Amino acid sequence: MFAVVDIAGQQLEVRENGKYYVPRLNAEAGSEVVFDKVLVVTDDKETKIGTPTVESFKVTAKVIEHLKDETVLIFKKKRRKSYQKMNGHRQQLTRIEVTKLG
Repeated sequence: MFAVVDIAGQQLEVRENGKYYVPRLNAEAGSEVVFDKVLVVTDDKETKIGTPTVESFKVTAKVIEHLKDETVLIFKKKRRKSYQKMNGHRQQLTRIEVTKLG
């Protein structure tokens, strides 16, 4: 059984007891988070597609930790103009573990 959930504008396919990285959430580490924007639910027998969300279906997850992603380097250069610029960025992430679908 799996569900497609909208978390902070990103759609993510989640399964029970799975661990996922999502954009940073405003929740303390160790706390429970409930996601109610469930778009699709599938089990062995049937598939429920929401219009736009599946009613009365929620995904419960536990926040494990907050961390930063690896550095993404941005390099800009214009040839023959003596211009070059280097910049970096680290995305803020939250690691969650899905505890309950339903």
